[in-house]
Amino acid sequence: MTVLIVEDDPMNFRVFSKILIKRGGLNVQGSEDVEEILRLAKGGEIEVILMDVSLARSSYQGKSVDGIQITQLLKADPETASLPILLVTAHAMEGDREFFLRQSGADGYISKPVVDHEQFVLQVQNAIIQARQGH
Repeated sequence: MTVLIVEDDPMNFRVFSKILIKRGGLNVQGSEDVEEILRLAKGGEIEVILMDVSLARSSYQGKSVDGIQITQLLKADPETASLPILLVTAHAMEGDREFFLRQSGADGYISKPVVDHEQFVLQVQNAIIQARQGH
């Protein structure tokens, strides 16, 4: 089971990777390059994407894009539409969760910082299981 982490903060990437590998027994890849994200998503190895909402350095076709826009691209493509995407953000204000999910089409939402490591791993594993069952 491989998780693609789209995160522009190297510290957050390391923390997420360590938790998912050590506690979840999952494989992890990381990228914030949109072309690479799209290629990996279509490659068949990735089973879930953790998508940071705020990406400082990502661009696509000459324009700056954030995690919401990358999620929209993936959900609009029939090849990647069923791939589960969990938004990860520090914007955890009341109402943000529903707004981001509705706007992006993502399958779930994780707040930063991740405090409950067990719950974090369970949420990622459940997204994979639900996708395999076709939900």
